[in-house]
Amino acid sequence: MSVYTTKEIMEILPHRAPFLLIDTVEELEPGKRVVAKKCVTYNEPFFQGHFPGNPVMPGVLICEALAQAGAVAILGLDENKGKTAYFASMDKVKFKKKVLPGDVLMLEVELVKIKGPFGIAKAKATVDSKVAVSGEFTFALGE
Repeated sequence: MSVYTTKEIMEILPHRAPFLLIDTVEELEPGKRVVAKKCVTYNEPFFQGHFPGNPVMPGVLICEALAQAGAVAILGLDENKGKTAYFASMDKVKFKKKVLPGDVLMLEVELVKIKGPFGIAKAKATVDSKVAVSGEFTFALGE
């Protein structure tokens, strides 16, 4: 059973289709960690051009999905409700496995440091327990 459905995620994040890249939140410790899920379907709009006849989910969109999952964790704190989480930087990002239509992308994000409106998170996206993308993300909270 999910902690948050897509509808509930949209109450926290400003993202909407086709740019909302998480379907459900499976585990949540606000301000600490989150596990979210993205069911990748062939109907995703980016597959039309990436790549015709050989659809692969763009790595930057996997990073965006991880960031959205992390945003749910930080924006789930009462003091951050109504704010927006923005990317500040990405470090040590590694792309290790293709993500294809039909894959279930599990997005795990741990918030390791929060100071004022800035924070750092460690993140990884897996398919069938195999790491597809991992890295560290710095975010900034704003209006």
